Amino acid sequence: MRWQIKEVEWEAVAGILAAVLALVLHFLHIVDESVLLQITLVLMAFLFISHLRRESETESLSESVAHTERTVEEIRAGMDTPDLELIGPAQLRPRSTQFGQGARGEMIWFNVCLLMFIPQDLFDALLRPPIENPDVSSIQFVLDESERERWKTHVKPKVQKCTGAETVREPIWCDLDDNVSFILRGTENEQTDALLSFWGEPFMARTTQDVPRYIIHVARDSELIPQLQDIEREYRLGTS
Repeated sequence: MRWQIKEVEWEAVAGILAAVLALVLHFLHIVDESVLLQITLVLMAFLFISHLRRESETESLSESVAHTERTVEEIRAGMDTPDLELIGPAQLRPRSTQFGQGARGEMIWFNVCLLMFIPQDLFDALLRPPIENPDVSSIQFVLDESERERWKTHVKPKVQKCTGAETVREPIWCDLDDNVSFILRGTENEQTDALLSFWGEPFMARTTQDVPRYIIHVARDSELIPQLQDIEREYRLGTS
């Protein structure tokens, strides 16, 4: 940038010196008016050519910037989206709320800890959005038997006060010995993604303050989705 400014200044200085020299020579009667006119025309042509050259450089720079922007966008579009995304405590509540608000079709809540629904603010952030989401056709919990009393005492009364409570089916009760916990949204006829967690630190602990600490968003194209669906289906068929 400094070099370009210096270049423009030297061009201006050269033109001014030539004009001053021509005037001095004219006043000294060394050159007549015709020579002075010729020098003036040459200076004007030089300035005009210099202006055209700068315009060409500006257009070339604009085209280069536009080409770079297109290349960056093409590279960005060609990058593979990661199948798994770790969501930490700071984003856990808003992302969980967005997950419920964006759900469609059937939702499966598998092996979740109902302790997180006892505080009203957590219930409103995590479970109320999908219950009141008109695009959700049903919500099916698959829970361990140890959660039955908690469901009856703390969760079900809150569910019944929500608009769309009829979409929440009676839980399927199982003896769950898996440490995996997940929420599936969508049906087999639609693209499905999931929120995945695990029992134990640093994901889920049996306290209302720390449940859960981290979750994993499983993208729709992930190979984990069919495996999670198989886990849920196996337990559901086992209780039929």
